[in-house]
Amino acid sequence: MTNVTPMPTEDPIALAQALIRCPSVTPEDGGALCVLETSLAALGFATTRLRFSDVDTPDVDNLYARLGAGGPNFCFAGHTDVVPVGDDGAWSADPFAGDVRDGYLFGRGAADMKSAIAAFSAAAARLVARHGAPDDWDKPGSISFLITGDEEGPAINGTRKVLEWLAEKGEALDACLVGEPTNPQALGDMIKIGRRGSMMGYLTVRGIQGHAAYPHLADNPAHRIVRLLDALTAERLDDGSEHFQPSTLQITTIDIGNPGENVIPGEARATFNIRFCDLHTSESLKTRLHEILAAAGDGTDYSLDFRITGEAFLTPPGPLSEAISSAVTAITGRAPELSTTGGTSDARFIKEFCPVAEFGLVGETMHKVDESVSCADIETLTEIYLRVLETYFGLSQ
Repeated sequence: MTNVTPMPTEDPIALAQALIRCPSVTPEDGGALCVLETSLAALGFATTRLRFSDVDTPDVDNLYARLGAGGPNFCFAGHTDVVPVGDDGAWSADPFAGDVRDGYLFGRGAADMKSAIAAFSAAAARLVARHGAPDDWDKPGSISFLITGDEEGPAINGTRKVLEWLAEKGEALDACLVGEPTNPQALGDMIKIGRRGSMMGYLTVRGIQGHAAYPHLADNPAHRIVRLLDALTAERLDDGSEHFQPSTLQITTIDIGNPGENVIPGEARATFNIRFCDLHTSESLKTRLHEILAAAGDGTDYSLDFRITGEAFLTPPGPLSEAISSAVTAITGRAPELSTTGGTSDARFIKEFCPVAEFGLVGETMHKVDESVSCADIETLTEIYLRVLETYFGLSQ
């Protein structure tokens, strides 16, 4: 660690401001992990910085910190990297200033998700102030942080590799709360207990190039790809399941790349994305898609490639979601919905190691110009996280 003054450990606003002031646009760290590590070390956490590399991807810094030697180990997972600011001239202030105006904290990463990291850090500090260190409890446990700088990027040198490192060390996680901004409109709306799977499909149709006036001498791949895409979009993949919405297939690009207005092209390409529920795996969907295309293709010469970004997963309602739900209701008076909506998150890696759920701030402004969150919500989230820890470890409240 470099010399960084620790933030007041029980003040989530100050820590959130300090984190936002680090320009950690993925894959750059911008000093954010050092700010967090310094504050956690001052609280007594044992911290480890982990830098991972891979072919054709940027090197990424990560942080694992743990307070306590016993089990169970309750982990908070999140990311300090943020998306680019876009047109910084459209912001009402410096996106990395961490300004507080009219009760709101502004800056890139305020919602997604530096404020949640600060809230959990402050909750851990308040827990220790109220109950002592975990090793001194009647039933010892541990609190840990798994923080990556590679969630908004390719997600290759981040959470997944930290988990592999933990497994190699024989260090277990018993439950994990991810601080993504899960609430659509108000704090307490929603807990994520799973996520849909996501896969990209890349369809290429090959034909025979020719003159538009002599179509009988050519084979137009544009016509063929339209028929194939119509067959894909007409197929209802499922009706959803108990905890998941119906799966969806959305075409995102159709590319011919043909500069000649009177030339039949020789090739056509399209890209589509499928968000799928737990009735499928990526492998079962691959099989089904090829069956659909084969039936509609009429001898079409095509190829279909895939990129899988995550499988569908679910942490069934149980002790973890119940601890979060009861804390949310006790602090806000709301009964949160248990949901699997939205995109992917690093929970897709964590679910292989322990039960995982997601709960954070309101996500209305994430990735937008003038990203901001209510300071009152940050304080409330801190109290929710504190109550979750007390409930999970059976500590008096």
